[in-house]
Amino acid sequence: MNPPGPTDDGGRVSGLPSSGSRAMDGSTSAVIGDVHGALHPLMAALRHAGFLDVRGRWAGGERTLWFLGDFMDRGPDGSGVVQLVRRLQDAAPQDGGAVHALLGNHEVLALGRHRFGGRRLETPAGPRSFEDSWRRNGGRESDQNELSEDDFAWLAALPGMALTGSALLAHADTTEYLSFGSSVEQVNESLAARLSSDDPLQLWEVWARLTTRHAFREDPQVAQDFLAAFGGEFLVHGHSIIGDVHGHPAPLTQGPDVYAEGRVVDIDGGLYEGGPCIVLPLP
Repeated sequence: MNPPGPTDDGGRVSGLPSSGSRAMDGSTSAVIGDVHGALHPLMAALRHAGFLDVRGRWAGGERTLWFLGDFMDRGPDGSGVVQLVRRLQDAAPQDGGAVHALLGNHEVLALGRHRFGGRRLETPAGPRSFEDSWRRNGGRESDQNELSEDDFAWLAALPGMALTGSALLAHADTTEYLSFGSSVEQVNESLAARLSSDDPLQLWEVWARLTTRHAFREDPQVAQDFLAAFGGEFLVHGHSIIGDVHGHPAPLTQGPDVYAEGRVVDIDGGLYEGGPCIVLPLP
């Protein structure tokens, strides 16, 4: 099977890049999917897109950069990714720009492991622990050790969804966000309450629901209904590696995958597997 490039199968999304990392071509905002600890490829992509200078400082001016979560696990330097994003978030407003970050399921897992460790939980799927799931899903001791309490508090306060212009942004390609609310605001308020709860099952439910995927692949109507609930003309997500979906190695991915009649864009290039860091300019 040939690797997919960007498509426009429904006429809903246009002006998408034809490569995994490129200059912004005049766009004022962009979005990046799962990084999973791949700090140096992320920095290279940000420099190429004009968001970082050669010293690793904010160079995006008045532009806006979004991250869709999953900063850690699997790759070598998740804590470094978190610290870079936070540093850019602090620096960008000085030039009139902005950096925003959303919650990924691996942030929930990291929080659960940090707060509840190996405590056994009676979940709907049977006995579980955050420790076991964290290890099975690429958890790294270095990330847990190098993230500060302030870093963990920052992770716990990340919103789950955002609406910017015509784009609805979320980490996962799942309809489970609807279980937390019927608007972007309700979802974010519900997630914040659960992530600050002392009940580990509240966090576990968020982890379990945001780990599901592929909700929009079979029936474009599902995506249309999801957008009708939350707003936006198209959804941008990460979470599901494009190469896995289409049956080719991550390094062969050529760019974002537009599907569901043009209503959904997957930008998870599989960075930690050697795929591209897709920096998607938003039209």
